[in-house]
Amino acid sequence: MSVDASSNTATVTAATAPAKAAAPAGAAARRGIGAVPAPMLMLIGMVSTQLGAAFAKQLFGTVGPAAMTVLRLGFAAVVLLLWWRPSLRLDRRTAGAVAVLGVAIAGMNMCFYLAMARMPVGVALTVGMAGPLTVAALASRRARDRLWAVLAGCGIALLGWQGGAAGVAGLLIALLCAVFWGSYVPLSARVGALLPGGGGLALAMAVGTLCALPMGLAEDGAALARPEVLAFGFGVAMLSSLVPYTCEMETLRRVSALVFGVLLSLEPAIGALVALLVLNETISLPQALGLTAVVVASIGVIRGTRTAPKDPLTT
Repeated sequence: MSVDASSNTATVTAATAPAKAAAPAGAAARRGIGAVPAPMLMLIGMVSTQLGAAFAKQLFGTVGPAAMTVLRLGFAAVVLLLWWRPSLRLDRRTAGAVAVLGVAIAGMNMCFYLAMARMPVGVALTVGMAGPLTVAALASRRARDRLWAVLAGCGIALLGWQGGAAGVAGLLIALLCAVFWGSYVPLSARVGALLPGGGGLALAMAVGTLCALPMGLAEDGAALARPEVLAFGFGVAMLSSLVPYTCEMETLRRVSALVFGVLLSLEPAIGALVALLVLNETISLPQALGLTAVVVASIGVIRGTRTAPKDPLTT
């Protein structure tokens, strides 16, 4: 999720896909991928993230979105906790920040999967991405960035072109995902400042799992005990966590946050393509135009942060 919370530019793309949490990238892995060009690494990471989302949607026939959220967050939390082994001795201020971040993570992922069940993956991802985009645009002092936010809003209106009760419900849930995703950006920066490293995120992921657990159990608790479902859920968690994080960390070692953000802004288009190939999902022409508008707006905001003054609230 948050890969460079200290960068004003990277704040726009602090969370790439709702299901993406940090995972360790060891020295051996770095040596192994050192020869791969940075743009190719980003492509691998984004495709891995969207494959995880597409495979999760495939499992919706066996286990519902809420239960899938529990599997996704739970396995990611286990990996993070085993790697970082954070201390549970937190002061009240830090514990509160971790808890609020955990709620945001649970809401972000739950809403994303619930939206995916009602609309194409690329559409759900693009609407959700409007959250951090709006946060970045509003934090900027440049009037031009406000215009980019308007363009993104027009794109979201086109993305809701699907119509019907299911389409409206999916769009509303995706917009709620955008709210959680937008709040995740400053919250993750806050926790990162209080608990340097990945320990804070590991604890927040555990809190998020506990928040999602009641709804997941109510929806399909029996499925969570099936070995094949657990194995599939673990694979989804790793596709959405380990591979993307490793690729992104290596990419950030070689390119600026600006270049990284522009590359990452292409993820909704990649999500739509992966969904087409894996799930045979298609989007309408208005939805394609809406997706393009959000991607262009995101790139515009990111490029604008090159000269924008640093937001004093950004840590």
